[in-house]
Amino acid sequence: MALMPPDQASAEPPGWETIEELFAALESPLLSYALRLTGDATVAEDVVQDAFMKLHAQFEEVREPRRWLYRTVHNLALNQRRQAGKIVSLNLPGDDGAPPANDTADPQPLPDEQIARWEGIGLVRLSLGTLDDRSRELIRLKFNEELSYKEISARTGLNIGHVGYLLHHALKAIADELARNGVVP
Repeated sequence: MALMPPDQASAEPPGWETIEELFAALESPLLSYALRLTGDATVAEDVVQDAFMKLHAQFEEVREPRRWLYRTVHNLALNQRRQAGKIVSLNLPGDDGAPPANDTADPQPLPDEQIARWEGIGLVRLSLGTLDDRSRELIRLKFNEELSYKEISARTGLNIGHVGYLLHHALKAIADELARNGVVP
């Protein structure tokens, strides 16, 4: 068996590195390498993680773990690129000037969704019934007529801060009532 000069010999003495030491030393450089190959940081992280998992499974058999890791990252990244090339993206309407695809989905909600919505609306109406007249009127002005606090203040004669205070407490009372009825958590 011929001896190699020290400059040509492997830089890795057999058995002196643990997988933890390799991970600490090579994770960042391998991530950079995988990122250059894949162009996606998330994919690069997955590739490096897979490489370390494979190394962990066969650590005792691998003679040069540093070289092995770089080769494995390289192969996994190329496999990932091949797989990504097989995926056909579906362009959303307006993405790149492509005509919008015919949407065959029914715009109507499913019957059980519609029933749940009606029940929710009914419970909100019942909750509104638990409020005093002034709070109900403020809720109506804010949400039905879509008035600002300033406009509500002008219409009711209350100052703006008081309108905000009353609305806050009215909405909190409605939320509490809905929670008691199991509509919201």
